[in-house]
Amino acid sequence: MGMNKNTVLAWATFIMIFVGLALIALGAFRYDDVAGWGFASVGIGFFAIAWVFNALKGRV
Repeated sequence: MGMNKNTVLAWATFIMIFVGLALIALGAFRYDDVAGWGFASVGIGFFAIAWVFNALKGRV
């Protein structure tokens, strides 16, 4: 069973969501200073990229 382009994009979306959640959790629970805001904003950026990957499924 090979992976086609849609499967690769689905896995990339899943990984980006997981990493985004991990970064937001780091910003919320680990860092109490300005670095926490940075981690959380990068996590939201990961969500945005995952949204684009999800939108590309079936079109590439």
